[in-house]
Amino acid sequence: MTADESALRELRASVREFLEAKSPEEAVRKLMESEPRFDPAVWSQAADQLRLPGLAIPEEYGGDGFGLVELGVVLEEMGRALFCAPFFATVLLAAQALLASGDRDACARFLPGIVSGRTTATLAVAEDHGSWDPAMVSARAVPDGDGGWTVRGRKCFVIDGTTADLVLVVARTVAGPTLFAVERDATGLAAEPMETLDATRAMARLTFDAVPATLVGAEGAGGRIMAKVLDIASVGLAAEQAGGARRCLETSAEYARVRHQFGRPIGSFQAVKHKCADMLVQVELAEASSREAARLADEGSPDFPVAAAVAHACCSRAYMTAAMENIQVHGGIGFTWEHPAHLYFRRAKSSQLLFGGPAVYHERLLDRLGI
Repeated sequence: MTADESALRELRASVREFLEAKSPEEAVRKLMESEPRFDPAVWSQAADQLRLPGLAIPEEYGGDGFGLVELGVVLEEMGRALFCAPFFATVLLAAQALLASGDRDACARFLPGIVSGRTTATLAVAEDHGSWDPAMVSARAVPDGDGGWTVRGRKCFVIDGTTADLVLVVARTVAGPTLFAVERDATGLAAEPMETLDATRAMARLTFDAVPATLVGAEGAGGRIMAKVLDIASVGLAAEQAGGARRCLETSAEYARVRHQFGRPIGSFQAVKHKCADMLVQVELAEASSREAARLADEGSPDFPVAAAVAHACCSRAYMTAAMENIQVHGGIGFTWEHPAHLYFRRAKSSQLLFGGPAVYHERLLDRLGI
């Protein structure tokens, strides 16, 4: 199911109004230094009033059954507002991993809680090396003799890993990388926050010491599941990056109009005009690539994996460019802690590196192209 243009505009307006009220700069700065790194009351409102966690989850599990196009609108607005919430980890990573697994029992068990906002979740793949490639996973899972499994190992860069109620973890079995579900209160699971460049996206290091786990999907199917999840999550991240880049452009253009030097607005100077024009080109390209990839996903097009990799590359570059130029346009004040420009720069850099960085996502693009 896909909404028409007027419905998408209404969705964008509703989400923007909500985020302007609930995620102003003051709230973002406060949450950056708090634990948990999000406001549970605001998260509940996002679920109860706007039904955002269930937007793209199938109706059979209580969701609204929309697709990546609608989810992209929401993520653009969240990126624009630097919204601190477990949305990306829960909806783009964990929920998509459950759906990609084809495990209907696991979906029926966990997705309704995600839809309602009562369950937050995350996906634990990367380890000390930071790679999201399942082939690089060294954490291991073995049968416990009673029909279940136990997981041992360590995971790093787990988004919202200290607060997630459900952790989906990729661990190696004799059959290969496999997806498992671990409850927050499972014995042997320890979580500690990681200090990263971007304080608006909480990350954690998880240690699994013979932790009881439930098999999700087929044993050895972790590679196939992660290929699907990374394609979808890359497009979601691209939308978030496009939203942040658009916000950097808006703040730069506004500052260029109101800031005067030598008796005239700085926006009248050619150098500043060129910066804003370059930002505009990058932002328009980012929005076009992320939205096209989302459309192809919803249509089930065979071109989607390539479009997803292109969107990730385009939007990563666009956001970094816009975030850096935003600082330059603002001049001296743009370098200060008190100004929000650095918050967008930090988010841009962390997003660029989230799934492995430029070298990895360019390799992924070549792989999707069959090269």
